[in-house]
Amino acid sequence: MICGARIDTMKDLCITDVSPELRAKVLKMQQAQPLERKIEMSLQRIREWYEHWDGQVYVSFSGGKDSTVLLHLVRSIYPDVPAVFVDTGLEYPEIRQFVKTVENVEWLRPKMPFHKVIEKYGYPVISKEQSKYLHELRRTKSEALRQKRLKGKVLDNGFIQGAISNRWQYLAHARFKISHKCCEVMKKRPVKKYEKGSGKHPYLGLMADEGWQRRKGLLEHGCNAYEVKRPQSRPMMFWTEQDVWDYVRRFDVKYSSIYDMGATRTGCMFCMFGVHLEGDPNRFQRMELTHPKQWSYCMNQLGLKEVLEYIGVPWKNPAQETMFTEGERSNGVHTGHYNYSRPPDSSGQNDAE
Repeated sequence: MICGARIDTMKDLCITDVSPELRAKVLKMQQAQPLERKIEMSLQRIREWYEHWDGQVYVSFSGGKDSTVLLHLVRSIYPDVPAVFVDTGLEYPEIRQFVKTVENVEWLRPKMPFHKVIEKYGYPVISKEQSKYLHELRRTKSEALRQKRLKGKVLDNGFIQGAISNRWQYLAHARFKISHKCCEVMKKRPVKKYEKGSGKHPYLGLMADEGWQRRKGLLEHGCNAYEVKRPQSRPMMFWTEQDVWDYVRRFDVKYSSIYDMGATRTGCMFCMFGVHLEGDPNRFQRMELTHPKQWSYCMNQLGLKEVLEYIGVPWKNPAQETMFTEGERSNGVHTGHYNYSRPPDSSGQNDAE
């Protein structure tokens, strides 16, 4: 019982007559459930989504641990559901190698490569929100929007919304462009084109514990979001990272060996969102040791070292040792032991499939 109401944790969170506060409490209850219960709840949402769209569904597959577990869940019921992977050219070599081992995966590619995106729009720094605000501030002709991005809007609770953080306002004068558009151009556009052409609707491996902004968005529409511009299912939204690893171990799920090399995030290699929050070694310092070729490319050819220096983030290790030689890197699939072999070139150019 919550606030006098009986809550069934099997039901979705998107109930119009339930307040955001109550939804948050339901989410907390769901996150506290044992893994067996979470699997049951996720499978129910997967079935509901599949049946609602008469099987016209797919799994958004990045090759990371979350979408790998999601794909395992979906195919435990519907083995023929396709996976869709967006090959931006920015993935870790081990991710691309792992994705190649998975059956029934459709590869999509963006029209614009990363170096063209940063040339036209700007670099992704700090966070998607702050990059968006900085991009708008530097481009707008509206004085109202300019003031909003500099000073924000004071809410009833005293918080300021819509402003560039005081810490990052100096970036408005940076000698390089800043933008939030990278993900939209390189990932979302190819996926939207696929959805329009195929008529399929996605399962996404998003989880509420990945940050307050994601949590807020998931709470607004629940696991299965039908009444939105782009309908999508997020059947793992109440899972935690520990749940994902527990599931991997329990069901012996194969995953990308990039995690065994110290990576905690497996998105685009050259993305700078959140790097200022990381301790030493940060993602780029680790990249220098594990993937020196890609590190050299992004620092010297893409200009990331100047950007990182400008925001006060170290991009180089004090020691010049490398963890792996060119012939010792992983083949991309965790098999319970290390089996290193030379991966394909992933320095920003896609090899032929």
